[in-house]
Amino acid sequence: MNRFNILLIFFFVFLGARAQDSQSLKADEKMSSEGYISYGAEIDSDSTVATAEMGENYQVLKVTDTAQVKFAATVAEVCQAKGCWMKLKLDNGQQTMVRFKDYGFFMPLDIAGKEVIVNGKAFVEEMSVEDQRHYAKDAGKTAEEIAKITSPKKTYGFVADGVLVKN
Repeated sequence: MNRFNILLIFFFVFLGARAQDSQSLKADEKMSSEGYISYGAEIDSDSTVATAEMGENYQVLKVTDTAQVKFAATVAEVCQAKGCWMKLKLDNGQQTMVRFKDYGFFMPLDIAGKEVIVNGKAFVEEMSVEDQRHYAKDAGKTAEEIAKITSPKKTYGFVADGVLVKN
């Protein structure tokens, strides 16, 4: 009987934590008048740079440069652990890794393939093997795929303070 009570308590604590977590994610969402769901700082779709132009912008940035920009792109993948990053497709076949300012908000885990508008700072960085493996693990890559990561690489990064997800 004692084990059953402990199991029952554990079950209710788990359900309570899950309900609280899903409510906090919903609190981050705001519906915009433009047919987007807004996360983070309030932004609009005005003055948005096209994906092709953003790819060109990244080509001229050096490793220490940053550029304040708002651009539209399609989500390639999202962190499946908690939505703390996403990768956006650029027209030149590259991707940009988007993280969120001060981890102030997260993305839904099921937005791969959706159109987004991100506002924030674009930059170029050299990502370490350790960081590449961490992100590959978060993305659900296999151990074999993770083991193939053996050298640092130049990557396009972005720190978003606001995101609009097309409804």
